[in-house]
Amino acid sequence: MTLYNVMPAQKNLMVKGNLAKTNVPKTNAARLLDQMGMHYELRAYKVDPEDLAAETVAAKIGLPAEQVFKTLVARSEGKNDRDGIMMAVIPGDQELNLKALAAAAGERKVQLVPVKELQALTGYIRGGVTALAGKRDYRVFVDETVELFDVISISAGVRGLQILIAPGDYLRAVKGTVAALGQAKK
Repeated sequence: MTLYNVMPAQKNLMVKGNLAKTNVPKTNAARLLDQMGMHYELRAYKVDPEDLAAETVAAKIGLPAEQVFKTLVARSEGKNDRDGIMMAVIPGDQELNLKALAAAAGERKVQLVPVKELQALTGYIRGGVTALAGKRDYRVFVDETVELFDVISISAGVRGLQILIAPGDYLRAVKGTVAALGQAKK
C-alpha cells in the first residue's frame, strides 16, 4: 500500500514514514517528520553527480518535474551574516524569480548564495539541500504551485533520496510562507 496516489518509479526503493526497519538510513529530515507525526514516503534513486538537475531526479522517481521541488538558498543583499539567509522552494521545472523572493521576504534585493557556502550555512550539499532539519531554521518561502498537488517531492537531505509528502504537512514542518516565486526557465 502506498501512502499517496503517485506512480511508483521503476527500480527505486520506496519506504513509508514511521517504519521500524528499512534498508534506507533515516536522514535528519525524515527523523524530524517522524517526531512531528507526519506521514511521508522516502524514495531512493541512483545519483549522477554530473547531473543533479531536478528534472533528472523527477524522471528517476517517476514524478513530473513540476511536482519535484528544489530548495535554493538566498541572502538579503548587503547582509553577510546568517541573519539575511532564507530558503526558496520552487518547482523543479522553474527558476527562481529573485525579485519575487525579495518582495515576499520584505527585502530590497536578494541573491543566491554561492554553492561553496551551502554546507556551512545549511549542513547540506548541492543536490541534497532541504529546509527540514538544517543547521539553523531560516525563513522558508514556498512557491504557490505547491498547493496544486496532493503530494510533492523534496530532498531528504542527501543526494539520492527524496521525501514525498502532502504540501500542507511540508508547509507546517518548515513554517513556510507561500508566495509566487518561480518563473519559466530562460
